[in-house]
Amino acid sequence: MMSLFRRWSFLLLLFIAVLSILAPFSLSVSPNQEVAPPFSTPLWLKRNLPPTMKITLSENILKKNIAWPYNPPTQIHLSGEITLSVPSALVLETPTQKFVLHHLTVGKNTFDIDGRDLSFKQRLNFSPFAQIPSELFSEKGEYIFRVEPDFSAPPEMRGTITFDIKGGRWGLLGTDQRGRDIFSLFIAGIRVSLIVGISATLLASLLGLFFGLISGYAGGWTDTIIMRGVDILLSIPILPILMVLAAYWGKGLWQLVLILSLFSWMGTARTVRAMTLSLRDSSYIEGLRGLGAPTFYILWRHLLPETLPLLLANIALGVPGAILAEAGISFLGLSDPRIISWGRMLHEAHSFGAFTRGAWWMLLPPGLGITLLCLIFLDLGKFLEEQIDPQLKGALKQ
Repeated sequence: MMSLFRRWSFLLLLFIAVLSILAPFSLSVSPNQEVAPPFSTPLWLKRNLPPTMKITLSENILKKNIAWPYNPPTQIHLSGEITLSVPSALVLETPTQKFVLHHLTVGKNTFDIDGRDLSFKQRLNFSPFAQIPSELFSEKGEYIFRVEPDFSAPPEMRGTITFDIKGGRWGLLGTDQRGRDIFSLFIAGIRVSLIVGISATLLASLLGLFFGLISGYAGGWTDTIIMRGVDILLSIPILPILMVLAAYWGKGLWQLVLILSLFSWMGTARTVRAMTLSLRDSSYIEGLRGLGAPTFYILWRHLLPETLPLLLANIALGVPGAILAEAGISFLGLSDPRIISWGRMLHEAHSFGAFTRGAWWMLLPPGLGITLLCLIFLDLGKFLEEQIDPQLKGALKQ
């Protein structure tokens, strides 16, 4: 058991599970929140592009210096709800000019200004066709954003002023077509993949365990009927059935878990049946039957414990299939669009032109996440199989 706890796949799975649990409390932005322009590149790419930033003035901070070694931003937005003691103005000082962005009066001031507004362009004496971000940030150097009083007395201000500068870079993994943080989406998608993979495989394993024990121990017509049902289900192409059932039953997360489990238990049933057949005629089982032990007692106290190690290995090896099935259904657009998953991220990246735009940061994180999670469970399943059958471990080493 200690060797399992030291295995890289177990430690990595534990880290991923903790990360998915803490994600709602540790992420700085909500996965569904628009934080930057669509298709923004990661911060560590294209250093000439400006990052998306938010400059805030408050009652204690009436001036902010902005170091600007970048190209002009794509959009700007100015908003605030403040109370002033003296008439003032919102000023942006460039290396060579000074622009009065908004006049502020005594008392309460509430404003929400988009850089594309015609009235804002006219106030700054620019053409209606001018690109305000390019005009204001036309130079590289030191900029100053501040509240400037109309008189010499410094203003007393309550409230906050926010100056949003939207550039072409954001965060560790950039943004998607809706301006959402891909890193937050990636972390949020871990939970769905783990829930679907583990829940669907666990439920399918329990179904396979039940039918495998009954089929192997009862034999006769019971065994024949169950195994013919297994053969029929195995011959059905799963993906079209999953698509039809997902469209008919709904696109909820637990509906998807139920659908996947109903079509994933057959392999476990065959494995458990084979083991039960080998144990059914053993001497100690024959002795229990001779002593009049009930069937349920034999199954529960003797056959079930024998199959549990094999069942654990099957669960670990079955999780990747469930994860890939969920990703495939989500990629085809058959999952709930409100549920964030790695398959859904790939679907939206494909649908909204990530390939043609070269936005690889929308494709690689979910794809690598699916691959890594599948490899983790495959390694755990391989380890459990080796513990069940030491001869297999020796054969693999040879």
